[in-house]
Amino acid sequence: MKNQTIGVEIEMTGITREEAAEVTSKFLGGKIGRAYDSYDTYKIIAPDNRVWQIMSDASIQTMKNEKGTLVSANRSYSVELVTPILKYDDVETLQELIRQLRHSGAVSESRLQCGIHIHIGAKEHTPNTLKNLVNLMSSKEDLIYKSFEIDPARVRFCQKVNNNLIETINKKKPKTLSELADAWYSDYGVEGRGRHYHTSRYHGLNLHSTFTKGTIEFRLFNGTLHAGKIRSYIVFCLAISHQALKQKSASAKRTHTDNEKYTFRCWLLRLGLIGDEFKNCRKHLMKSLDGNSAWRTPRAA
Repeated sequence: MKNQTIGVEIEMTGITREEAAEVTSKFLGGKIGRAYDSYDTYKIIAPDNRVWQIMSDASIQTMKNEKGTLVSANRSYSVELVTPILKYDDVETLQELIRQLRHSGAVSESRLQCGIHIHIGAKEHTPNTLKNLVNLMSSKEDLIYKSFEIDPARVRFCQKVNNNLIETINKKKPKTLSELADAWYSDYGVEGRGRHYHTSRYHGLNLHSTFTKGTIEFRLFNGTLHAGKIRSYIVFCLAISHQALKQKSASAKRTHTDNEKYTFRCWLLRLGLIGDEFKNCRKHLMKSLDGNSAWRTPRAA
């Protein structure tokens, strides 16, 4: 699980892009460059030569802090942090950077149209393991969406798995990425598949990114600068991707339960989130679910 590559995009406001770039540069010990492109991108080159980016995002409701109150601000307060390719050992560095940005006044909340997108490298995946991933997501999707408390205002940007896709890939069992792509794009008419903002990308599990960038994108997460929550989101994405790689097959059958916490906890343990290392992750991921995590039935409790 820990050998997979990671990329994270975190939308925020409350500080300007210039301020966010300065915080990032100071923390990483890097140098700032500015692209003056359509995203007004600041590039922070870290001592290891990896490039962290601070750029604008048109969807963010920009705000600034005036005497403890958030008030409307200009577009320089539209901030998106884009990490370079990370490994598991880099997650602690990302967490500390998130804390530094928060302490500097940054805020990230779904009510401000801020979200978090996590990319997992798809290099090791095959059409069959990607089918597994779609099925794993589909089977636990209701619990996953409740776990992450997805803001209703953001649902159109992170829709559930397309039912036609599930039916097609389980019936035809694509043998090549091209065949899988045909299934993924089949509901989108003549829209060019190479478009960055292709309509199909607005799913919690986005394989448009797989076909165009070589990453699996998870768009499930409300904006937050809680470093522990963000770690739990990253770990979840790594775990479900790794499970898809390990399994020969997976069922898309929806899980129904009268004890959400227990069912989800058992599933997280099967995904490998075992022991003290992932205790806080399990806590964050189960917090919003109903039921008892320790006992299957109330009578047993």
